[in-house]
Amino acid sequence: MIELAPGLYYYPEFFSSIQQRKLIEAVNNVVANAPLFVPRMPRTGKPFSVRMTNCGSLGWLSDASRGYRYEPLHPDTGEPWPPIPDCILHAWRETAGCAALPEACLINMYDPGTRMGLHQDRDEQALDVPVVSISLGSDCLFRFSGTERRGPTKSLRLRSGDVVTIGGQSRLCFHGVDRIYSGTSQLVEGGGRVNLTLRRVSPV
Repeated sequence: MIELAPGLYYYPEFFSSIQQRKLIEAVNNVVANAPLFVPRMPRTGKPFSVRMTNCGSLGWLSDASRGYRYEPLHPDTGEPWPPIPDCILHAWRETAGCAALPEACLINMYDPGTRMGLHQDRDEQALDVPVVSISLGSDCLFRFSGTERRGPTKSLRLRSGDVVTIGGQSRLCFHGVDRIYSGTSQLVEGGGRVNLTLRRVSPV
C-alpha cells in the first residue's frame, strides 16, 4: 500500500490474474442483467464518453433534467440493480476500513480513446467513508489533485488488478482518467478498461 496523499491510498496488484478473470466474469453477469447505458451531463444533455451500469441497492445516474443522483432502478429496464458480487466486495472489506457495506458499485466501461475529466465524488451523504476503485483491463493514466479544481495535479499509471481508495482528507479530491493505453491487457474484450467504484451512499 502506497499513500499518494493524505487519505488517498494505492494498492498495486491487489488482485491476482486469476482473481481478475473472476471479477470480469462477475461484471459480465451484471451487465447481462443491467445493460450498459450512456449517461448525460446535467442541463446540457451532452453524453459521457464512457458507458456505465451499476450493481448494489443503489445506482449512480446522470441526465439533463435531474442531474447527478442515486436511484434503485435501472433507467432503461426499470428493474432493480443486481447485487454486488462477493468477489468485488473483497476489495471493500480489505481496504475501506468501514464495517457497513457499500450500497453502490458504479461500473464504467472505457473503450479505447475515452477519458474521464477531473471531478469529485460528492453525491453521497457518507462523505466520511472512502470510495474504493478497482481497475481491470488496459492500463490508464490516472490524474488527481487536492480539493481545489485549479490546484496542481499528479499522475499515476494504473494497471489491471490495482485498487485505489479515496478517503480522509482526500475524500473530495479531484480525479480523472486522461488516457487509456490500448493493447496493454487482453482481459477486457476489445482492449478496453473497466473501472469498478464502490461507494457508501447513506450515513453509517
